[in-house]
Amino acid sequence: MKIGVAKEIKKHEYRVGLTPADAKSYMAHGHSVFVESSAGEQAGFSDAAYTEVGAKLLPNAEALFAEADMVIKVKEPQPEECALMREGQIIYTYLHLAAEENLTNLLLEKKVKAVAYETIEEHKTLPCLVPMSEIAGRLSVQEGAKYLEKHYGGGGVLLGGVPGVRRGKVAIIGGGVVGTNAAKIAVGIGADVSILDVNARRLAYLDDIFGSSICTLYSTEANIEQVLSECDVLIGAVLIPGARAPRLVRREHLAMMRPGSVIVDVAVDQGGCIETIHPTTHDDPVYMVDNILHYGVANMPGAVALTSTLALTGTTLTYGLQIADSGLEKAVAGSRAIATGVNTYAGKVTCKAVAEAHGLAYTAIKDLI
Repeated sequence: MKIGVAKEIKKHEYRVGLTPADAKSYMAHGHSVFVESSAGEQAGFSDAAYTEVGAKLLPNAEALFAEADMVIKVKEPQPEECALMREGQIIYTYLHLAAEENLTNLLLEKKVKAVAYETIEEHKTLPCLVPMSEIAGRLSVQEGAKYLEKHYGGGGVLLGGVPGVRRGKVAIIGGGVVGTNAAKIAVGIGADVSILDVNARRLAYLDDIFGSSICTLYSTEANIEQVLSECDVLIGAVLIPGARAPRLVRREHLAMMRPGSVIVDVAVDQGGCIETIHPTTHDDPVYMVDNILHYGVANMPGAVALTSTLALTGTTLTYGLQIADSGLEKAVAGSRAIATGVNTYAGKVTCKAVAEAHGLAYTAIKDLI
């Protein structure tokens, strides 16, 4: 199979879908690898590093999409990339289609085989999403702490406090991978941390690993309102695999928060769990609503491109090789994990959560292959 590695064009996205070592793995399996010129540069991988392992460079996206049977990316295809796709081409990347109706329609129109990292499910986990969730969770506290500084418009609170002064308070809605990693950093810098979740077993697990370092709460309306009235940083960390995130904090809730508090919604790429959030970019990451700073960068791990690329490709390579070695249809037949990753196929929506998000017909992938 001809594997294409596209250069990311989403604003301030510096990751790359394959490292030179990954390209070597594909070639060891008998595949050809084509890399768009400078695709890996911002993540620390030169063109020469790819050619040294035998990959071939192509000058632009037009040449890459024309050549490749499977295009490997990091972020969702942009409209200009969708225009280059052809029927039957495999697109292997993050898609987050439940929050992207226009992109969903473009992929259906092009009749591409779109495989989403974030919906690949194996052993009740999302292996290709976990490493980026870990990174985003850890970054969320860094960013929240930074934007609490007064010159950014924040409340001027140091999360770790100092002797004689109260510690800053961090509230995390969602105790999954993002929430757990956010808690690790928040506890590490000395903040007063609360985590809310609807799963009693998850709360018990968090209580076991963090002990008295955190406060665990059931995610009820009353408890959400309580932490909103007290916190300096609110982190949205709710995930329903493949689906749009539920809106748990509404605009009227902002009046309960201290002026200058910061909201970091890590779920923004799935529509966000804060009603007032919208996607932002690394060069303009925050905006103010009702005296509350909102941080809505949808590709947070892109800021630490080398770490993120290595973490991501460490998990996506396995499934990508299965697809390349067998073809998508045989890979789907032989792997439930890959089957769950297919979001669109032959002009049909094959992910139930995406179909429900946009009121579209759902067709099981097994009925199409």
